[in-house]
Amino acid sequence: MTKNIINQDLLIENNLNKSDIFSLLDQFSVKNIDYGDLFFQSNTSENWILEDTIIKDVSYNIDQGVGVRGIAGDKTGFSYTNKIDYDSISESIKTARNITFEKNSQKIKKNFQHSCLNFGKNLNPLTSIKNKEKIDFLKRINHIARMTDKRVKKVNIQLNGQYEKIIIAATDGTFKSDIRPFIRLSIGVLVEQNGKYESGFSGGGARNDYNFFIKNKKNGLNLAEFWTKEAVRIALINLSAVSAPAGLFPVVLGPGWPGVLLHEAIGHGLEGDFNRKKTSIFHKKIGEVVASEICTIVDDGTLHGKSGSILIDDEGTLGKYNILIKNGILKKYMQDKINAKLMNTKPTGNGRRESYNCLPMPRMTSTYMLPGNFLPNEIIESIDYGLYIANLSGGQVDITTGNFVFSTSEAYLIKKGKINTPIKGATIISSAIETMKKISMIGNDLKLDDGMGMCSKDGQNIPVNVGQPTLKVDEMIIGGTKVATNI
Repeated sequence: MTKNIINQDLLIENNLNKSDIFSLLDQFSVKNIDYGDLFFQSNTSENWILEDTIIKDVSYNIDQGVGVRGIAGDKTGFSYTNKIDYDSISESIKTARNITFEKNSQKIKKNFQHSCLNFGKNLNPLTSIKNKEKIDFLKRINHIARMTDKRVKKVNIQLNGQYEKIIIAATDGTFKSDIRPFIRLSIGVLVEQNGKYESGFSGGGARNDYNFFIKNKKNGLNLAEFWTKEAVRIALINLSAVSAPAGLFPVVLGPGWPGVLLHEAIGHGLEGDFNRKKTSIFHKKIGEVVASEICTIVDDGTLHGKSGSILIDDEGTLGKYNILIKNGILKKYMQDKINAKLMNTKPTGNGRRESYNCLPMPRMTSTYMLPGNFLPNEIIESIDYGLYIANLSGGQVDITTGNFVFSTSEAYLIKKGKINTPIKGATIISSAIETMKKISMIGNDLKLDDGMGMCSKDGQNIPVNVGQPTLKVDEMIIGGTKVATNI
């Protein structure tokens, strides 16, 4: 059924059939192309914005086209067209071939088998509830935020839904299709007390439709209500926060979203293209110790319904569970097809692209650290004076050195084994491998983030998940505005 829907929308309605696809792929054999592929995509999306109690903006977008890639050795020719018809695709193939010009020819494989994968249902978020229901949904979130605490002065909400269909056909015999729904809800609040303002943010996303936010529960509330109160809670905590100390401290990173530090400081450095180009600190470190022996980190594209999950990547490789670091030892990099070939290894299901008009490259899906054996309270109780970081915000990472800087959005002092005063203005300053080797305790409370993560690389943005259990780093440099005197 799903295969019929995709074929109807991407092929039949554009007067194309499977024979036409095979004929187009044959055009790659005119010159010596090692590999060629076609990426068909149709993406319908909408974005609703509520600001200051009114619906500020609504946008609706339909985009479709075909990305064409030809590879010869380490040369890549790429072209795309937003017209899905035989002649336009053929012209794009000529452009891609000319970029990778060689004299000889090569026979294209013929063993195509069309397989279709999807997330269990043909879920279309845009039609899952009526427009009036979307408006009422946003207004209810706004009302809940303002009723939660009288200090809430502003509420900004964004609701985004996407309905994407793809077909991938390649000269290596790949012929796969998929339907990918995606939803995202972002809630920001501004609170004020005695002329002092603070903000808080929360939200989440999934491979589902809008009913996911309404029907699923957390702490007795539906997800939308929970995230709304969470945004208010974080903002109010920051109202009472004191200036962060500066110095060298033991640090406990909470479960879930703080895994964004692993994503940025470790994950990007383990993407195949950076290591092939020798620009990552992890270059040539396969088999070496790069973390504490209690650390195992995976990238997992197989988690059902998660924002970062993929049944197939954007080259048609099945999504996989990849162990990147096992017991502190680096085991593999994340690979797309081209980097895997050039590095004499196998694709790992991490070839991802934002759109048909972008090249695929090695990207993360859901990257997280596996749980350990400690109770979270045991980890906190092991620290006499340090920091507990519940949420991180913006950060910068240099993958060539592994050095990173992250800001906290929710953090607390730990005093005598207990979480104590909330602090603000704390900045984590460290390096990837050094920090990983200083992890001494890992909790049993693995948690993935709620699906807010959007990863940017070379200008392409894609949804991902991050996660980790509670963990202890024996010491990290903390930048703050107050010098600690009671360590």
